[in-house]
Amino acid sequence: MKRWITLAIGAVLVLVGAVWVLQGAGVITGSFMTGQKLWFLIGLVAILIGIVAVAATARRTTKK
Repeated sequence: MKRWITLAIGAVLVLVGAVWVLQGAGVITGSFMTGQKLWFLIGLVAILIGIVAVAATARRTTKK
């Protein structure tokens, strides 16, 4: 069960991070984050953390 939670959190971080990167880069408009370098960088960090979480979860084997 914990494995699925970690996988879901990692996937959400990747998706949310991608939105933040696009807003920070000015691709997605209509937000206070639009065109802000800070949100671009926060998005990159979120994506990296999400990828690490997904990769770590995918590599883990079930031990019984």
